[in-house]
Amino acid sequence: MKAILYVVAILVLGGAAYFTLEHKNKFDQLETVRRDTDSKNNAVAANVSAKETELKKAKEELGAAEQKREELSQAIAALKSTGSTLQRQVAELDTTLKTQDEEFVGINKAREEVANILKDLGGEDITIESLGDKIKEIDEERKAQQAKLEETETLVEGAEKKIAATRADIDRLVKRDIERSARIGRNSMEAVVTAVNQDWGFLVIGAGSNSGFTPQTSLLVQRDGRLIGRVTPSAIEPTQTIAEIDLSSLAPGARIQPGDRVILNKPNAN
Repeated sequence: MKAILYVVAILVLGGAAYFTLEHKNKFDQLETVRRDTDSKNNAVAANVSAKETELKKAKEELGAAEQKREELSQAIAALKSTGSTLQRQVAELDTTLKTQDEEFVGINKAREEVANILKDLGGEDITIESLGDKIKEIDEERKAQQAKLEETETLVEGAEKKIAATRADIDRLVKRDIERSARIGRNSMEAVVTAVNQDWGFLVIGAGSNSGFTPQTSLLVQRDGRLIGRVTPSAIEPTQTIAEIDLSSLAPGARIQPGDRVILNKPNAN
């Protein structure tokens, strides 16, 4: 019985040793695999770190390249703008040159005209250099002529004033003569009695305001050169006058009749 137990124990121990050795071998294999895996992981991690560094560097280089590209784009745009400006300036210069060519043609023509003017002024002796002296001489001559003209204008103005004064005197004398003639005409004015109303004491004279009658005019009535009486205008029309008879001026038994003559009572002073 003990022998069986010993055998069983030996078998158990042998089995345990076998399993222990088997587990140790597996453990060693797993440990080796683990170490290999760790080594690979470390290598991968190192590789990842290196790749990340390379990626970062690549990103930085890419950013620098993008910045450089942007700078180049801006430089190209600036160059294009400068090119456009230069083209515009070239076009403007072409226009300016064309204008200057035309101006040169005008200047040459003007020089020819100046040469002709100088020739007309004094022949071949006058040049552009001596033109200033010639202009000064002409200006002095112009001033002398201007002074002479102003003197003449002053004399003419004085003569015109004298003529105007003379004309005013003549007009005044003519007006005075006309007025004098009119007064004389009024003094010699004579009209005819055309109608008489003895009851109301008025008469009608065949002359009015056109003949110079006014309400203040005092009139005498005559017949064959003899005084009949006095009348005073009461209503004056252009061609006839109605006058009141001054009954107190009538001679006893006298009556004014149509056909009697009417003259001014007080002649106007001449």
